[in-house]
Amino acid sequence: MIVGGQSLVTSPPVFSHDGKKLLVCTGCTVSVFSTTTGMLITELEGHTERVTSIVVVPVAGTVGTKFSDYCWTASLDGMIFYWDFSTPDLLKKVNVQLPVHSFVIPNILSASLGRSDKASQNLYAFISVEDANKGVENGKHLHGSIQIYDLTNSTRAGGVLAETHKPETLAISKSGEFVGIKKQKQLNIWRVPNKNLKSVNMKKLKLHHTRTLSCLAFHPTKCIVAAGDVSGRILIWRGFGKMRHSQDGGGKMKIDMGDRPGVRGEDDADSCSTWHWHSSEIKFLMFSSDEAYLFSGAKEGVIVVWQLDTGNKTYKPNIGSPLMYFTDSPDPSLSCVSCEDNQIHLLRMPSMDIIKSISGIKPPLILSELQGDRSRVTIGCDRSIGFVALPTKDYRIQFFSLLDGTDISHLQVIERNYDPVDETTVFISLVEVSDDGSMMSTVEEKLPEMGIGGLISLKFWIRGSHTGQYTLSTIIYEPHNNAGVSDMAFCPGRSMAVSTSYCGNFKVWVNNSSFIHSGDDIQEKGGWRCQSVSSYKEIPMTAAAFSGDGSVLAVAAETKITLWDPLNNVLVAIIGDSLGPIRQLAFVGSSEYIMSFSSGTKADLVVWNISNLSTHWSYKLLVEDICCTRSETRVAVLALLSSSDKSISTGKDGMVLVFDVENPIPVSTWFVKKAKGGRLSFINNKLGEATDGKLLLAYINGEHNYVLFDPSNVKEQEDLIPKSARRPQSYAHDENVSHGYASIYGELPSFDLTKARSSDSIPFVSSERPWETIFSGSSHALPPLSKLCSPFLESLLEKAEKQTVLSQ
Repeated sequence: MIVGGQSLVTSPPVFSHDGKKLLVCTGCTVSVFSTTTGMLITELEGHTERVTSIVVVPVAGTVGTKFSDYCWTASLDGMIFYWDFSTPDLLKKVNVQLPVHSFVIPNILSASLGRSDKASQNLYAFISVEDANKGVENGKHLHGSIQIYDLTNSTRAGGVLAETHKPETLAISKSGEFVGIKKQKQLNIWRVPNKNLKSVNMKKLKLHHTRTLSCLAFHPTKCIVAAGDVSGRILIWRGFGKMRHSQDGGGKMKIDMGDRPGVRGEDDADSCSTWHWHSSEIKFLMFSSDEAYLFSGAKEGVIVVWQLDTGNKTYKPNIGSPLMYFTDSPDPSLSCVSCEDNQIHLLRMPSMDIIKSISGIKPPLILSELQGDRSRVTIGCDRSIGFVALPTKDYRIQFFSLLDGTDISHLQVIERNYDPVDETTVFISLVEVSDDGSMMSTVEEKLPEMGIGGLISLKFWIRGSHTGQYTLSTIIYEPHNNAGVSDMAFCPGRSMAVSTSYCGNFKVWVNNSSFIHSGDDIQEKGGWRCQSVSSYKEIPMTAAAFSGDGSVLAVAAETKITLWDPLNNVLVAIIGDSLGPIRQLAFVGSSEYIMSFSSGTKADLVVWNISNLSTHWSYKLLVEDICCTRSETRVAVLALLSSSDKSISTGKDGMVLVFDVENPIPVSTWFVKKAKGGRLSFINNKLGEATDGKLLLAYINGEHNYVLFDPSNVKEQEDLIPKSARRPQSYAHDENVSHGYASIYGELPSFDLTKARSSDSIPFVSSERPWETIFSGSSHALPPLSKLCSPFLESLLEKAEKQTVLSQ
């Protein structure tokens, strides 16, 4: 089984101590990428739930070389792991017994697991955990808490530092002196003592604001803390904690209320200034390595660079997606920014030019408020490659390889600049790819403003010489007057397609183009035109499908299935009623069966026999998607579970059922998570030596996480195939890139092991005491190792004889 599609931006990434590697939380694993090539090097596998935090052990003094590739990870499974991520090896496990949402290690420089000297202290971690079973206190649900954990002894140190409504993200200063969290409209800050790190010895400092805070960051060396709020404002507190921290030593300071500009109430700070440019919630704040600037980012997709002394600002131009995290590197010339579209951009500092991008599968395009459902996700029909075509928010189509877990290419469908702040008025509502991947169609919808100006466009594309490269062939505006397009389908073996509409008709389109190959480009003469228009009693047409040989076209007229001769536009037959409006049709290979499913209150799954126009078997199931093999009689069904089902309590809200179409009893069944909005498809198994000619079943859930597994082997779902074991697909337009060791250190020189090695050609002068003259002469004429071994042993024997004579 292959698992992929995990988000790269659920948590901030972390650089290795030398900046050559980037550690990224990807679901239950940690992926280690090369910052030079952007390629995956290795994975840390061991957690059973989502990894939330990574702490890399920094280089400090004499332990730097030993601990240069060590890190800690925390997860929602309640475990904290200690890794050597160069191997990778799991070295230590700490069971916290509560889901860990965030953690930091203040004294990581002065305390290490690998140090044996007496000066080494226990290693303590501040952890933000969630206790869902905790009751209500004073009318408040406090499910989150901040605790201190002794990682050396795997025990909790003291009580609870703070309780929160939900688990909060911890922030730590670069020196480890301060730890803080945002708690609604205030900051809670603790100064970390050098010794006796327990909760009873920690004093809490509070800084207040009038709006809900969203993030915070500490200055690397000074008592300055910055916080962002949900309205886009940034607050800078300078000289915080002087009174509170002096009281720790027994002193007492009186606050001068008149000499603290911007500070609210009795907050312990010298001053507080407010900066405002962003129009939405601040997502990150980060002080520069030279301590002179503050970086901020939000939904606008713009990195704002603030000068701390003056408040002046400059901008990094629009990156193209809402920003989430900004991470600095030990290398001052390198940093990275994480974006909402599941991309991490490596930046060259201080110019902030993008030098490399690490891309994952795009998140789903959710337009429930516009069209009542998610836009359709089409599994690529070129099954030898196994890619998906996904509509994205920035008016593009992403082609993503499921077998490799890599981004293939992007296609600009709508010629329009994307601004994350603008309301969605244009979107891609449907994508369809032909069986061989040579043709693709897209439907885009422009929403009307004040009831005026709506537009629907149907576009046909032809594939170029490379996978994922498509060229626009034809644009049809308002293909079905003012009605929306409900479905699209391509005819196998022909340049023919059909589009159905809610207005009560369907159109058959044909391509009469001729193609001219010019190098890597394909030029087209002609285009797509409408061959015929048909309807059935003006009933809305909701779905369409061609048979395997293209001789029969099935079109769903709400609850009925109409069968047509697509070449002559002749109605051949009508199959009886289903319980509700049909959402999807699929022919089962070359057999005489066709499958359909309906949704709503009368949801059902039906297999129809075309030869006798009757029902073969059916189920009352709430189905989300179906798919069929082209050459066999297997079908796969993705069904949603009812809220009363026991599996809902485990987070699994759907199931995948595999049938042989002749038998209504499922061959295999799997329970899956996030089935709403999910998709299924059969693809060819092309995994290097694992190729066995079998089809793999691809399941993509509503969040675009996916699983590939053998539908005939139920036990196989427990056997994960790591990414490192998959053979990358080689696309003709890709450059030759290095992987693993070679991506960091370069290719090793090739050696001819079969070549006879002769040492006689090397000048060598024998001597009675060869160890005294063996290195005489020029450096290029040094003897080989085979000649050095015996003289070296003889020199040891002579020394032993001299020692014996002296002792006598």
